[in-house]
Amino acid sequence: MAVKLAALRGYVVAHQAFTSRFRRADDADVETAVRRLSAVQLDSNSTVDRAHRLTLGARIGAFPDGAVTRLLAAGRVFEYWAHEACLVPIELYPHFRRTMNGKGHWRMNDHALREHPELVEQVLARIRDEGPLGSRHFEGQGGGGMWNWKPAKRVLEALWDRGDLVIRARTNFQRHYDLAERVIPKRWLDAPVPSADETYRDLAVAAVTARGALTESAIREHWRWKGGRAVLHHHLEALVAEGRLRAVEVDDGGPPVYVPPDADLDGAPRSAVLVCPFDNLVWDRPFLERLFGFGHVIEMYKREHELVYGYYVLPLLAGERFVGRADLKADRAEGVLRIKRFTPEPGGRDDLDEKLERAAARLARVLGLERVERR
Repeated sequence: MAVKLAALRGYVVAHQAFTSRFRRADDADVETAVRRLSAVQLDSNSTVDRAHRLTLGARIGAFPDGAVTRLLAAGRVFEYWAHEACLVPIELYPHFRRTMNGKGHWRMNDHALREHPELVEQVLARIRDEGPLGSRHFEGQGGGGMWNWKPAKRVLEALWDRGDLVIRARTNFQRHYDLAERVIPKRWLDAPVPSADETYRDLAVAAVTARGALTESAIREHWRWKGGRAVLHHHLEALVAEGRLRAVEVDDGGPPVYVPPDADLDGAPRSAVLVCPFDNLVWDRPFLERLFGFGHVIEMYKREHELVYGYYVLPLLAGERFVGRADLKADRAEGVLRIKRFTPEPGGRDDLDEKLERAAARLARVLGLERVERR
């Protein structure tokens, strides 16, 4: 019997475990949340706050600024390319070794090692002798632009990409690189590299467990796997046969979704929450639109006159529906979270102002801001 789309939607929202009240969290809560989500996207934009802090804060509340750095330094989470650059629980580290042991995630990094071989040992020697270093500790200049880095920065990124270095800390979001053997626990650093089949299957289960329910294409999008149906479908059939996942038909006639084997496809209504534009919930836009009827848009890369909803927009989720989009800015000097614009979804409810105010007030407290102001 097919599950109703509304029931699946309620289950997916409940599975996110967004907090309905303000709370304070510690390092262990951050680690648990990263493990539960399987990967938490990083982004440099700080208009409201860094993406990982918004994603985690929506679930666990306010947590110390140094929590992620302490977890990285202790080898309890690591940073690598997953959906994008992400925080990932340490037990998944062996699955990423195949990429590291090859040419890395980005082929341009392999080019950097070939173009600047003289820098490789210099960079490693300095870090070996001096401890964690950032690119600013090395001389040289790039040609300007987002990816036109100085040679030492390119080499640092390449050595991280192939696993010789890891990100031990971030200061003002700038990476500090250290030797992998000084950070990654030996049990994970020396663990055998799983087979490709094991990686596809274990990470597929991790994605579904993290998100509650995903289509086949949404699982691929979770990890940004290339290759289409041929890459994953036979693995999903095996996982279903083994009882590690369950395939569920949906009454809208769309593709089946995969859920944990013990999933109870039901969920209680949730308080309103402002969702990070890079939150795991909104990663797969086709599945998001199918489930919620919501077309997620990120406009920060547009020119000002092209903006429809605003520069840094957080969707407002109320109960099991996205009901609007809030263009926000954190004014830390004034201690204010500014709501620059709010655009309700078509056919919105009458109580949106109240829901927006409550969600914004809770977000402001998580950010350590004193009040909310709305234009």
